[in-house]
Amino acid sequence: MIPLISFFKKRKDEEQQNPKITLDQIEEKKTEKVATRIGELGEYKIDIQLHQLPKDFKHLSDLLVENPKAKTGYSQLDHIVITPFGVFVIETKNYQGTIYGGKDRKTWSVNGKFKMMNPFIQNYGHIQALKNFLDQKYHHLFISMVSFTKRCTFKIDDLELRKIASNDLIVYDVELFDYIHRKVSVLKLQHKEPLLNDSEVLMIYDAIYATNITDPSIREKHVQTLKESKSNKKETVTKESQPEKCCVCNKTVSDKVKAFCLSNKRFNGKIYCFGHQKDLYK
Repeated sequence: MIPLISFFKKRKDEEQQNPKITLDQIEEKKTEKVATRIGELGEYKIDIQLHQLPKDFKHLSDLLVENPKAKTGYSQLDHIVITPFGVFVIETKNYQGTIYGGKDRKTWSVNGKFKMMNPFIQNYGHIQALKNFLDQKYHHLFISMVSFTKRCTFKIDDLELRKIASNDLIVYDVELFDYIHRKVSVLKLQHKEPLLNDSEVLMIYDAIYATNITDPSIREKHVQTLKESKSNKKETVTKESQPEKCCVCNKTVSDKVKAFCLSNKRFNGKIYCFGHQKDLYK
C-alpha cells in the first residue's frame, strides 16, 4: 500500500512541477514545427538555384549584421548575390495565400487578414545596413528582391515590381534563378562593360562575409527579441479588438457609444451603456 501511495504522490508532484499545456499551446507548437519545415524546404529550393548561378557570381546566405537603426540592433539577411552588374539582396517569405500590397504601403497582408511589414521596406533596412560596410561608390549597385513561395498569389498595386527593369522585384522562389539571370542580361545591355571586376566582386563578398555575426548567443538573443516584440504586438491587437463594456454593469457597448463616451468630458474617459449614461445626467 505504501509504494502505491508514494506513486500517486510522485505523480501529483510531477503535475505541479509540469503544469498542463493548453490546447492553444499545443496548436501553436504544431504550427511552429510546420512553418519551420516549410521554411527549410523553401530555403532548400532557393539554395539549389543559387548554386546554379555562374561561377563569377558570389552568394552568401543567413547573415546577421550590425544595424543600429533596427529594433534588435541587428539585421538578418536571407541571401545576397554579388554579380559583376549588381548586388542582389533577397528577402524570402514562406506564407500561403493571397498577398495584398504595394511598394508605398507600410503594411501588406496575407488573405486580407494577417498583416506584415512591407517586405521592401524591410529589405531597404537590410541594404542600408550593408552600405555601412561598403565604399559609397558601390551603393548604387543594390537590387532589392523579395521571394515568396508558389503557395502564394500576388495582388499588388505596382505591376512594376514584376518587371525586370525595376530594381525592386517580387518573385516566386522557383523563378529566382531566372529573374536574376534576366536582370543581369538587361544590365549588360545597358552598361556594355561590367560595373564590377572580379577583384571588386571578391572584395565586396569578403567585406560582407567579415561582418557576419556567427556567435550563437547573439543570434539567439536577436531571434528572441523579435519573438517578444511580435508577441507584444499580438497582445495589443487582441486587446484593441475586444469589445468595450460598460464600466458599471459590464454590458457590451457599440463603437459608436464608446466614441461618444470618450468624447464626453462628463464621463472622464470611462465607458457607460445608455442606461448608466442617463444616471449621470440625473
